[in-house]
Amino acid sequence: MNYEFDWSSIPGALPFLWEGMKVSLEITVIAVIFGIVWGTLLAMMRLSSVKPLSWFAAGYVNLFRAIPLVMVLLWFFLIVPQVLRGAFNLDPNTDVRLTSAMVGFALFESAYYSEIIRAGIQSVPKGQVSAASALGMTYAQAMRLVVLPQAFRNMVPLLLTQAIVLFQDTSLVYVSALADFFGAAYKVGDRDGRLVELLVFAGAVYFVLCFCLSQFVRRLQKRMAVA
Repeated sequence: MNYEFDWSSIPGALPFLWEGMKVSLEITVIAVIFGIVWGTLLAMMRLSSVKPLSWFAAGYVNLFRAIPLVMVLLWFFLIVPQVLRGAFNLDPNTDVRLTSAMVGFALFESAYYSEIIRAGIQSVPKGQVSAASALGMTYAQAMRLVVLPQAFRNMVPLLLTQAIVLFQDTSLVYVSALADFFGAAYKVGDRDGRLVELLVFAGAVYFVLCFCLSQFVRRLQKRMAVA
């Protein structure tokens, strides 16, 4: 029996799908910002000569890199709502799934950003720190004003690539029944009996967006190599 494709559900579903896309983008942006900030701190702690800080950072990174993302999201889906409701005395019916997803993604991605940033810091010649010290800068000032700016310039392509991977991974929030772009497409397809068409459409949108962004990163990388 041949399956007949019917794409008629898609035009009417576009507003709902756009709302789901906004959720996916919101999670991505928050996780990238927090992941880079917390990842930078973790990278600096891991490179620190203070052993407890180095051990904590190494343990954190190894823990989150060894656990599947979907499991982390499930943990935070079950734990974060209880913490937020207890801390802020929220109504039991308050929907905190989006906040839970953001927290889970941010903490998970910071482990990966930490490794990228640590490698970027180590790529800067150690003589830069010595030169900054000779100019009277403290170690913190040398890192902030000399090392990190150079490291981040080297890391831009990798940071953007990780952001693309993160955007793709946002589809995993389906485990908390959150209506991201993938979840919205699934719900529309299931409702209209056109699940195949909606999932194909969602896959095409992911492909176009991620392919275009990957091409942008590749061009940026080539431009930086020439500069």
